Amino acid sequence: MDRPLEINLHNILRDRLPRKVSRFLPGFIISGLEKVIHQDDLNDMLRVAFPLRGSAFSRKILEHLDITLEVKGLDNLEEGKRYMFASNHPLGGLDGIALIAVLGEKYGDDGVRFLVNDMLMNVEPLRDVFLPINKFGAQGRDAAKAINAALESDMQILQFPAGLVSRLHDDGTVSDLTWQKAFVAKAMETGRDIVPVHFEGLNSGRFYKAARWRKKLNIKVNLEQALLPGEVCRARGSHYRITFGPPVSVRELKARNLPPLALAAQLRREVYQLK
Repeated sequence: MDRPLEINLHNILRDRLPRKVSRFLPGFIISGLEKVIHQDDLNDMLRVAFPLRGSAFSRKILEHLDITLEVKGLDNLEEGKRYMFASNHPLGGLDGIALIAVLGEKYGDDGVRFLVNDMLMNVEPLRDVFLPINKFGAQGRDAAKAINAALESDMQILQFPAGLVSRLHDDGTVSDLTWQKAFVAKAMETGRDIVPVHFEGLNSGRFYKAARWRKKLNIKVNLEQALLPGEVCRARGSHYRITFGPPVSVRELKARNLPPLALAAQLRREVYQLK
């Protein structure tokens, strides 16, 4: 890549929407959406971090935003072990960037792979450490092969088992939605100990309110996701704590004698006990 990645919402909408829709989309609506996603701020970050990639790119973004990290529990990790890192997902952007920075520094970018939604492959500077999860067609088969190859390798695997960003619940707490079982099943199949990771952080009240209103109105599309880029920008100057818990061995997981979904729920609870 010979120039910085640049987000251009006008071009994205023009390419993604049917022409009969995009041609009549008023300019003021596009301009408003550009402000919602903080397009100018995001492009400024991408310019500052260019041409860095992987964990170096992540560290530069954190530095640019004056974000500091407190990392605990790295001494729980043994050299030469193959791990599945399973983290809560409170922020929807900076949590992933911070974990790439920390684990990339420890293991090297060639030694870390992060399972992500395939849409995130558009974040080109992080493409080297991303493994896309794509469930459909030929691309889905290729993605599954790449994921299985990584799981069988010596690389460390990181993922957010909830898939979606943490939400505000009826009891007033903010935490992940249900953790999916695949990470447990794959870890047990490939002999990987699971490292529970707790990332301490919150998005703004605006994000959680938008999510709750969307749910009350029974809108299926996660419209609040459009606010996540802005949450990255608003986090400037923040301090986050990341805690790596003691690894849970495959032997221990089998001894619990529970199906993968129940094990995933247990590990989710154990992550929140790391606070």
